Amino acid sequence: MAPFGGGMGSSGQVCGTLAGALAVIGFTMGKTGPEERDHRKMWKLSNTMVRRFADICRPYGGINCAQIAGVDWKNPAAVKAFYRDPDSRRRNCVQVIRETSLALHALVTEHLDRNG
Repeated sequence: MAPFGGGMGSSGQVCGTLAGALAVIGFTMGKTGPEERDHRKMWKLSNTMVRRFADICRPYGGINCAQIAGVDWKNPAAVKAFYRDPDSRRRNCVQVIRETSLALHALVTEHLDRNG
C-alpha cells in the first residue's frame, strides 16, 4: 500500500486514501479465486465510497493529491517543507485520511447491519 502515497506513486494524481479505501472494500468483498464471484454489492459500495470521497475532498478542489496536499513530490525541498512546516497543507491530508476512514467505517457498518 505504500506506493499509494503522494497521489499514487508520487505522481500527484488520485489520492492514495481513496485507493486504500477501495482496496479494503475489494479485500473484504471481492472474489478470492478465479472461479468465485465478487460480492454482488461490492460495486455499489465502491461507487458510494468514491462519491463520499469526492464530497470529503470538495473543499480542497478535487480528489487529486496535488489539489489536497499541494506539494510537488519530485521536489525534495518541497517534500521536506511539507513534512516539517506546521503550516503546510499536510493538515489537509490528515483531515482527508481521517474523514475517509470514518466514511469507510460507516459504509461497511451500514452494509453489515443490513446484511448481518
